[in-house]
Amino acid sequence: MFRQILCLLATSLLFSLHASPLNDSEKEEQPFSFQHEVVVTATRLESPLKETASSITVIKREDLERSKKTILLEAINEVLGLTVIQSGALGSAASVQLRGANSEHTLVMLDGVELNDPMSPSRSCDLSHLTVESVERVEILRGPQSTLYGSDALAGVINIITRKGEGKPRLHALIHGGSYSTFHGQVGAFGSTDKLYYSTTVSSLRSGGFSAASTAYEGNKEPDGYRNLTLSARFGFRPSHQLDIDCSIRSINTKTDIDNFGGDFGDDPNSKQSYDALFFRGHVRGLFFQNRWEQKMVISFVNYDRGYDNPTDSLDPTTSEKAHYKSHQWKLDWQHNFFLHSSNTLTLGLEYRLEQGQSEYYSESLWGLVSSLFPIKRAYNAGLYIQEQMSVDNQLFVTAGVRFSMHSLAGSATTFRIASTFLIEETKTKIKGTLGTGFKSPSLYQLFAPASAWGPIGKEDLSPEKSVSWDAGIEQNFLEDRISVGITIFDSRFDNLIDFDFSRGYVNIRKARSWGAEFTAHARPLKNLLLEASFALTEAKDSETGEYLLRRPRNKFTAKLDYALLDKGSIILSLVHIGKREDMVYTGWVPERVTMSSYTLLNTAVSYDITRNIQAFIRIDNILDEDYEVIGGYGTPGISVYAGFKLSL
Repeated sequence: MFRQILCLLATSLLFSLHASPLNDSEKEEQPFSFQHEVVVTATRLESPLKETASSITVIKREDLERSKKTILLEAINEVLGLTVIQSGALGSAASVQLRGANSEHTLVMLDGVELNDPMSPSRSCDLSHLTVESVERVEILRGPQSTLYGSDALAGVINIITRKGEGKPRLHALIHGGSYSTFHGQVGAFGSTDKLYYSTTVSSLRSGGFSAASTAYEGNKEPDGYRNLTLSARFGFRPSHQLDIDCSIRSINTKTDIDNFGGDFGDDPNSKQSYDALFFRGHVRGLFFQNRWEQKMVISFVNYDRGYDNPTDSLDPTTSEKAHYKSHQWKLDWQHNFFLHSSNTLTLGLEYRLEQGQSEYYSESLWGLVSSLFPIKRAYNAGLYIQEQMSVDNQLFVTAGVRFSMHSLAGSATTFRIASTFLIEETKTKIKGTLGTGFKSPSLYQLFAPASAWGPIGKEDLSPEKSVSWDAGIEQNFLEDRISVGITIFDSRFDNLIDFDFSRGYVNIRKARSWGAEFTAHARPLKNLLLEASFALTEAKDSETGEYLLRRPRNKFTAKLDYALLDKGSIILSLVHIGKREDMVYTGWVPERVTMSSYTLLNTAVSYDITRNIQAFIRIDNILDEDYEVIGGYGTPGISVYAGFKLSL
């Protein structure tokens, strides 16, 4: 580990010795500029997308506003290489899979705050309650990112960045409603002065919903409603050009009606889930030594409080259940960026994360009272990371990094990542490739879950899960950048995966592999018309049995038409096709593996500015009224229509 760090430091010093001081001419915009976007997730620094080798998708605030989506899951469903899994209507448990990996292998962040729940059995993130108001952009990074982000980033990162207030004080309000007795309202304010900026939003979402257990099966009639109240705010203070203080906070309170399971008679008329979450981040950034040394100190806190209540009812008059899960996470991140030369940036960082969780479960039936108590348990994870970014003749860009991590029980893990981009100005060609490793520490539940009457569950001697992955691709632009196409191939291998064995509890026993290809195309035939398409082929299999991993579609195709209406509005038409995939259905005493049918969703959103301050819009989902299932036995929405108004002052 320390040899690798010394090698990177030596490389930095060599570059510095041959470098001249930073001057304005070296910072001029490069001639090769068919991609002007700047991203931050790939390197933890603002970097031009054209120089980034990572496979990354960016959803901007303008895209979110034109699509009229309410829930983040809806907004990312069209993203290349990403699969959304949700067990029913709004508020039902939801997760994502990147490039065929498990859902817990994707790290989800909000302004740098890690959202993966410490008391989730595998430490995954439930994305069902995140609304899109106040979101400035979403960056979705595919491939292992543990070198910069530690555990949970085994397959990739979803980074949600909220809006900073800019300009004169503004007020915005939105109201819309539609199918399934859905109502959504939000109000917010944002703005800035020379030294202050602010952005605040309050959002309320209610829906009567539909049955989580699909009505296509016998015994499922009762709709499952949902309520979501979200408050978010971001404030900043810039006392000088060398100092920036930033603070963001989000509170989520939800109530969800849920069912027992999917399939025949999975309905439950009075089972409910409560979900409360609080996310906080404080950030101080300073520049020193003529702006050559940047320090960032980030302190974050996450609190989850989930409850389940399922009293007796007419369908099951003898059984009741109650459960309560609480978790906290504190994290300190101290990052140093050394701008040694215009062609050389060195990043060093230290992280410390402390997580804590507890739960209690009670069930009463004809068999008596059953309880399962999970007392307060804690674990910490510390990490040291170093990254070197180098460029040669503004044509070759190389990023290399290494991390050493230590978990209080699972021990140490060392990961690395190398990413390289080569630009050919004359032909506007971009060639890219990455190679990296990832790790995931065992969750609190996997480590400490108490044994049941059937045998052990948690084991304190678990080792981290590991992955090694590479991808390579080429992007090509034509006709003065009005057309661009790209292809990327990837291969990911997962080892030491944690799985549950009925006789031994959680053990490191599984291996898996995911490989495939991703195709993208963008065209702007007219100034006000954008056409996009993507196609992903994914083969995700258990390395020992050869069976396909569950719920991973082997192909996914998306297409979008975005047309601006004379600066008065827009029309968006999008299509998502999800191919066949394997799943387990529980229609009898023995679960059965089945092949789920493919399905196609056609959606549209139309908006029009009635006045300078008032906009009307309508959104129609599943225009073809496709009858489909994401998870075997669980319901999905039919054709849905929503309409409303947006006010800006």
